[in-house]
Amino acid sequence: MEFTAKQIAGILNGQIEGDADVKITKLSKIEEGEPGSISFLANPAYTQYIYGTKASLVIVNKDFAPTAPVSATLIRVESAAAAFAKLLEMYNQVKLNKTGVSKHAYISESAKVGENLYAGEFAVVSDNARIGNNVKIYPQVYVGDNVVIGDNTTLFAGVKIYSDTQIGKDCIIHSGTVIGSDGFRFEPQNEGNKKVPQIGNVIIEDDVEIGANCAIDRATLGSTILRKGVKFDNLVHIAHNVEIGENSYLAACNVVAGSTKIGKNCMFSGQVGIVGHLNIADNTIITAQSGISKSITKAGEVYMGSPGFDANKYRKAYIHFRNLDALVQRVDKLEKQNKQQ
Repeated sequence: MEFTAKQIAGILNGQIEGDADVKITKLSKIEEGEPGSISFLANPAYTQYIYGTKASLVIVNKDFAPTAPVSATLIRVESAAAAFAKLLEMYNQVKLNKTGVSKHAYISESAKVGENLYAGEFAVVSDNARIGNNVKIYPQVYVGDNVVIGDNTTLFAGVKIYSDTQIGKDCIIHSGTVIGSDGFRFEPQNEGNKKVPQIGNVIIEDDVEIGANCAIDRATLGSTILRKGVKFDNLVHIAHNVEIGENSYLAACNVVAGSTKIGKNCMFSGQVGIVGHLNIADNTIITAQSGISKSITKAGEVYMGSPGFDANKYRKAYIHFRNLDALVQRVDKLEKQNKQQ
């Protein structure tokens, strides 16, 4: 891909200072700029780099006032960060704009596929699956029987979608993720633990993004549900019959046990664990490495620790915990003094 500064300025509605015909073929960080690349300056802490950068084009805020010569062509915009984000999105769309069905892909005769499908090498679309328009199915993806996938959804290489799963529009599922595998449920019996069949499914609504190597279990009965706008980092495990509310964000290594219901707009940091059959209120924030063992009923609370409780109380308690050894020594000393009296 090759663009001129003039073309990019037109896309961003920006003003050019310098060579309007300079050609751009790649993106770069300002401190690592190379000839032919475009970068941006939004954080004042990086201003020093603009005077020595080798990038050919730099996006800056309209009010940027250089204090030394700048060799790069500049494009002035209202927000350099927002403009560069727009370029990143456009670049990604072009890079990932794959089309066509590989001769090594398998699509069942009973499957229904929409327009402009991309199916890479050794992708499998099974019986009675329904695939929307502009769907991208990368190599070695497995789509099981009766699966529904909405328009503009992307399944990256190696994703496995078990039978009866429903995935909405504009979703992104990254490599290695498994959706619809059996929930972990066994009943103890005299001859050992007997597996309970998992005959439900997984429902993923529109605009959901799931990171790499996540596992979303199918329900025992009914559905495991990820509501609209949910975003997962890598290595998230969601157990059977869990429901995640709209626009909730889960960072890496989160684990949510069976039948727990999580509200809207929640944010969980890394390595959060939540036991089963709980209810987590809307707008809850849970800090990293916290363990939640009881329902959170008040919306907008911040929880910390394991077992988790109110973050402000946890911080105060932690101060005492750090001084616990000194407190024990003081108590021991007082007890000895008391015995000597």
